[in-house]
Amino acid sequence: MTSRVSLVSASAVIAVSALVVAGCAASPAPSPTPTETSDTLTGTITVFAAASLTESFGEIADAFMAEHPGVTVTLSFGGSSGLAEQIVQSAPVDVFAAASPATMATVTDAALAADAVPFVTNTLEIAVPVGNPGEVTGLADFTNPDLSIALCAVEVPCGAAAAKVFDATGLTPAVDTYEQDVKAVLSKVELGEVAAGLVYTTDVIAAGDTVEGIEFPEAADAVGSYPIAVLNDAPNPEAADAFVAWVLSDAGQAVLSDAGFGAP
Repeated sequence: MTSRVSLVSASAVIAVSALVVAGCAASPAPSPTPTETSDTLTGTITVFAAASLTESFGEIADAFMAEHPGVTVTLSFGGSSGLAEQIVQSAPVDVFAAASPATMATVTDAALAADAVPFVTNTLEIAVPVGNPGEVTGLADFTNPDLSIALCAVEVPCGAAAAKVFDATGLTPAVDTYEQDVKAVLSKVELGEVAAGLVYTTDVIAAGDTVEGIEFPEAADAVGSYPIAVLNDAPNPEAADAFVAWVLSDAGQAVLSDAGFGAP
């Protein structure tokens, strides 16, 4: 390269200089717009997410796919502990959104994901059938053996949060059924199969007029933090990164806030 430059004539240098000056005077080429760059993402991503994220992640996925029409988002919801175990057993997953740091740790401790980021918080709330036939007023009613009660199993985040609340208050609930995710508890309440259940505030909001919610002060002892991460072996890492970025964006956070989630 040096020997070639040394052979350039003075007149050529002058000509090049003129071009440089002209180039400086010209308007710069426009940068690609977000719409143009978004179209570069293609393929499918699989997102494993806690059951309590069902409605909000459905809305987020629709918005993300509208912005990135070349990408298909496949959502799979369930108890975070069960989803984590599926990932450890080599399920092909791009993104994992868990309802607790403990369930995310199952994946990160196995070196299957790194840099999990908290993106929302959630709080427990009592759910009762419409009309509140059991006349439940607070957490103490969960100790009444004459009332049918549903809780999440302790190995899933909503169950672990419930156990933390009862431990903090010294109450022993008279539980009739333990369910594998929060939506199963909610379903028991909606169908009138139990007098009360502990679910998340977001689930009460999502249920609309099919249940009634009762807030209780002890819920402050077990506010849950939700982390999200791209899997190290994600089949479509570029689109997975973009999806997580969308969840963390102002638009994504607005969807989650509307659903009743708190700030991380």
